[in-house]
Amino acid sequence: MLKFRYFIELQYDGTEFKGWQIQPNGTTVQAELENALKIILQEEISVTGAGRTDTGVHARYFVAHFDSQNNMEMEELTQLTFKLNRFLPASINIQNIRLVKTDAHARFDALCRTYKYYISEQKNPFLEKYAWYVYGKLDIQLMNKASEALKHYDDFTSFSKLHSQTKTNLCKISFAQWKYENDTLVFTITADRFLRNMVRAIVGTLVDLGRGHITYEDFHHIILSKERQKAGQSVSAKGLFLEDITYPKSIFDLI
Repeated sequence: MLKFRYFIELQYDGTEFKGWQIQPNGTTVQAELENALKIILQEEISVTGAGRTDTGVHARYFVAHFDSQNNMEMEELTQLTFKLNRFLPASINIQNIRLVKTDAHARFDALCRTYKYYISEQKNPFLEKYAWYVYGKLDIQLMNKASEALKHYDDFTSFSKLHSQTKTNLCKISFAQWKYENDTLVFTITADRFLRNMVRAIVGTLVDLGRGHITYEDFHHIILSKERQKAGQSVSAKGLFLEDITYPKSIFDLI
């Protein structure tokens, strides 16, 4: 039977979710989205995400795909977006739905992903759910020097969650930088792929560097060691946002 594939562009506040991927116990974004689509479209729907965000991690931009027997025109997709947003909890917002090539894949076709991590250097009740509070001044210049050095490595085993099912720990980081945005310190990182807990472990290690707990030379030794226990803590999930995902334009070219 002929099916049509659609990309859903969405954003969500991960505070109350056990991550993106369906879990035996606990509410997930994938489960909420699949359930809503099944009810509205009246057909069995399976949703595939661009990746898996862990418990408490947020997404300003996330992409998932699903197949449907319905060949929906632009007006119908606009209506579907409206209906989903009425059905879904306030913590999930559907931004857009569009028809793509039948072999387009939300995960495997992604060229790169960008994450941002937010740190508050002062106690702020309005950032409590979305930033990690770090007391004391950090050496941002040294942290940026180490961030730049990340681009010269490709094996990030030291920052990977232990005992994961990942076949390879090789990644290519193309951008990594700390900068201030208003009163918040923000770490932005872009790579072709990310390992589980990778960004949070990198942030934890860079903060150790910024506090003077390790040296710049230690930072390099940690990466080369390929031992997770030598790197810093996996910092709080609440400060992590999936910011952007880039795809080749060809998957949207239906002609």
